[in-house]
Parts: sequence; C-alpha cells; structure tokens
Amino acid sequence: VQLQASGGGLVQAGDSLRLSCAASEGTFAYYTMAWFRQAPGKEREFVSAINLSGRSTYYTVSVKGRFTISRDNAKTTVYLQMNSLKPEDTAVYYCAASSKGVSVLKEYDIDYWGKGTQVTVSS
Repeated sequence: VQLQASGGGLVQAGDSLRLSCAASEGTFAYYTMAWFRQAPGKEREFVSAINLSGRSTYYTVSVKGRFTISRDNAKTTVYLQMNSLKPEDTAVYYCAASSKGVSVLKEYDIDYWGKGTQVTVSS
C-alpha cells in the first residue's frame, strides 16, 4: 500500500488545516489508519488512529478536542482535521497503515508509512 499525504502548510496559531492521505489500493479498508508527527529534534509520536469502519477513534492527549480523524473507504483516503492549531503542533505529519486494532499505536505496529507533510504553526 502506498500512502500519499498532503495538506500541510504554514498557518498562524488558532488557524485550521486539513491533512489528507490517499492510499493506492482498495485494501485500504482492511487497515487501521493513523497519523504520527515528528517535531524538530524530537522522536516521531502517535497523534491519532481510526479503525476499519471509522466508528472508533483514538487521540493523543495533546490534540484531543482539537483534531478529528476520519476516513472515506470508497475514496481510500484518511483525513486529519486540525483546529485551534498551536505552535507546538509544528511537525512533519505522517500517515500510516496498521493491521493492529485501533489504539495508541507504536512505530513497530505500522505496516506502511507515507511520506510526511510539513505543518508549521507560527505564534
């Protein structure tokens, strides 16, 4: 499965962005989809995940209430709606596919990674 993330950019604190991640194959519907991010000088961290049907989601504490993950299996695309962005959200965001059930995923749970998209939030 090839994953292509898009939608990053430079915004101001308080603004919104929507990231998209398009998958190359119809088997997309069989994977838990997730977003990770990596800030400069920091390790890559889990942000959010969504199960196969889209009915179950999970968020890291720092983004809960501000970010919303969703998926469209017909379009083989997963989204991350990011509202009330903060400078500390600045990072390269990666989409990922996992055969694990939805939860706080670790990097070793990931079967496929997409190339990242840069999100920069200015204060």
